[in-house]
Amino acid sequence: MTGSPALPDLTDVLERAHVVALPMRVRFRGVDVREAVLFEGPSGWGEFAPFAEYDDLEAARWLASGLEAAYAAWPAPRRDVVPVNATVPAVGPDQVPAVLARFDGCTTAKVKVAERGQTLADDLDRVAAVRDRMGASARIRIDANGGWTIEQAVEALGKLAAQDLEYAEQPCATVEELATLRKTLAHNGIEVPIAADESIRKADDPLLVARLAAADLVVVKVAPLGGVARALEIVEACGLPAVVSSALDTSVGIAAGVALAAALPDLHHACGLGTVSLFTRDVARLPIRPARGVLAPGRAEPDPDALLELAAPADRQRWWRDRLVRCHALLADGSPR
Repeated sequence: MTGSPALPDLTDVLERAHVVALPMRVRFRGVDVREAVLFEGPSGWGEFAPFAEYDDLEAARWLASGLEAAYAAWPAPRRDVVPVNATVPAVGPDQVPAVLARFDGCTTAKVKVAERGQTLADDLDRVAAVRDRMGASARIRIDANGGWTIEQAVEALGKLAAQDLEYAEQPCATVEELATLRKTLAHNGIEVPIAADESIRKADDPLLVARLAAADLVVVKVAPLGGVARALEIVEACGLPAVVSSALDTSVGIAAGVALAAALPDLHHACGLGTVSLFTRDVARLPIRPARGVLAPGRAEPDPDALLELAAPADRQRWWRDRLVRCHALLADGSPR
């Protein structure tokens, strides 16, 4: 297991595990309640929270990340603070001011687009509302989660470019599509840099993005890549500027993301690590939320009362524990690699 000298004993992990369910302020990535398994080890707390639709092989990387946090050491930080962006779900423009108000001091915003059931007009209105609220000097990036075809992305980015986008995150689903899109945008004179997210964290070969010149920068998330140490290796091998983002983590998972961002050799962009503000309540005594637009490296300590009050229903407890057992077995067998 990356980042740890030995795989921790399954019984030990299960005995220390808490399954929690955190209600969302607004629907985000199709999720109204975020479930996670938290467990404490000798190094601190770890988190296991792959989304429900992920298969066990993909989910096992998330377990490797949580076990690294609880049982191993993170790399030493290179910086004292990490700049953070606001995150705007696929809400109506009238809701944008309230969302942005939860991100203290953030001068960069990531705006979700290409939401199922919505139109490009909805996206244009939302991004315009963010620009209007944050002002001309703010940086705005959009995230389509692979929701557009190449043709749709060209049309959308051609119109959204008027908002002076910092970059477009995963506008199309595949690496090959991203490579074609970059060439098409350049041919059409549309100056919007492309960032790869799912093409890094969900790929069997995360370095394909660099080989095909499919992106200008990469978005990396600790849990899907198997931990802080493994994510650092991938960033170094890609050779592209990196932005660290969350996977809708509790403060326990956010702490790992901040550890990665603080350890990167270079960091030129605000990171998507302010998403605890999207929950109505977090598990930590001191939730990891941006203050004056930044976060400092450090561990998150769950509140025992919160662990009890946010405990998932019994059937979900069993579902998550069974999933943890299966993923632990995959790690014991040497998968995923």
